[in-house]
Amino acid sequence: MALPVPIRKFFGHALNFAQHGDKHDAAEVLKGFGGAGVLEIIEDGRGGTYRAVYTIKFREAIFVLHVFQKKSKHGIATPKPDLDIIRERLKVAEQMIKEMRDA
Repeated sequence: MALPVPIRKFFGHALNFAQHGDKHDAAEVLKGFGGAGVLEIIEDGRGGTYRAVYTIKFREAIFVLHVFQKKSKHGIATPKPDLDIIRERLKVAEQMIKEMRDA
């Protein structure tokens, strides 16, 4: 909710595509996650560049793993602390899906 309203609306619109089995033009596969079905939406706003990372790995749900403002001035690579958050949240999502399937 701390993101600028236009950015939130754009991310919501792009994630709606994913919920319906489509991929928005702004969504790209996030490198470093192999075939995990992890994508990112990148949008530039007045305050900088924002990213929303989500996974389509599971048929039951789309999981938004991380939303952040990219602050690094060193290229376009996703900063390591953000990648660590994404990896950890992907593990949590995998566990949640496992529990849902086992119930």
